[in-house]
Amino acid sequence: MKIAFYAPMKSPVHPVPSGDRRVARLLIAALSMAGYEVDLVSSFRSFDKSGDQENQNRIRKAAEQEAKELIKAFLALPAKERPQAWFTYHLYHKAPDWIGPKVATELNIPYLVAEASHAPKQEKGKWATGYAAAAEAIRKADKIFHMTQLDGECLAQIAQKDGQLVYLPPFLEKAEKKSDGFDLSVPKDKRILLSVGMMRGGDKKDSYRLLSRSIKKLEGQDWHLVIVGDGEEREEIESWFEPVSDRVSFLGKLEEKELRQVYRLADLYIWPACGEAYGMAFLEAAREGLPSIAGHIRGVPDVVIDGRTGLLSIGGDSDDFIRKIRYLLDNAPFREQLAQQAREFALHDRSLESAASLLKTHISQVLS
Repeated sequence: MKIAFYAPMKSPVHPVPSGDRRVARLLIAALSMAGYEVDLVSSFRSFDKSGDQENQNRIRKAAEQEAKELIKAFLALPAKERPQAWFTYHLYHKAPDWIGPKVATELNIPYLVAEASHAPKQEKGKWATGYAAAAEAIRKADKIFHMTQLDGECLAQIAQKDGQLVYLPPFLEKAEKKSDGFDLSVPKDKRILLSVGMMRGGDKKDSYRLLSRSIKKLEGQDWHLVIVGDGEEREEIESWFEPVSDRVSFLGKLEEKELRQVYRLADLYIWPACGEAYGMAFLEAAREGLPSIAGHIRGVPDVVIDGRTGLLSIGGDSDDFIRKIRYLLDNAPFREQLAQQAREFALHDRSLESAASLLKTHISQVLS
């Protein structure tokens, strides 16, 4: 059974890595594991960063033409070779889905969406056109798979059908076989704190700013902070840590195999998570048995379970963030308990297999 897959925000084959691209690929993997033949039918990007109305109109017209061409191509195929459902990942006011609803209607197939966002405050803002289109698409969807509880609360305002909303929490594939050999060059008497994040503007830079402000307040001589990440803001970000530069190491960008080793060598994963939708790195850390300390922001509680896989601090509060870090550094038994629970959580509750099973159950309902 074929499913047409589309990601208006960022295609899963986009050349620039990101969390958005990663989740799109994970969804394709989960759908494939559920037994569906997944075809990426379009890489058209509807994202408008600036809120420029003329640009949004250009995007809309180009998307409508893309939809016409897809409909024509699909209708030229024998019925058994056409998609039996359409699946759109990550649509919101800045990246609405102009294509999926039109194709699904013309082919008379179910329209499914995942990680859709509904923000009523945008109704009369710079992205009003995109907001209206996203809201219309969400209402049309036969199933809305929301990946955080917060998104579910917002989407419930416009969901119109019983059983339309389905909680599909963030998930992760199993890691490849472990490898060793990475040397952090950190004294053995130090507890290793780890942070991972791209060094770019916006939310990531805000998190680094709060991290640097916080770490300068961390008492004791038993810790060393390791930071993995690179980007155009690296020079400025590194300068923020100069007062504690003897206790901070910058590793730059690492390959996945190397990063997995660093996760395993660390004692705590710490990240303020300013503005994070949820943060896949928290699940990556948990998969390697690394508990997290994060800000209680947006969807972060969906990937860091307070008291089970880590601790949540008051969002944006550097003092509370540091108190939580100090508490776990001083409580090895509790830290080890969280580590074990974090691994079990990632490998069972948030596995690719569990996501595939959930998707199959709910997609089967609309296909039947």
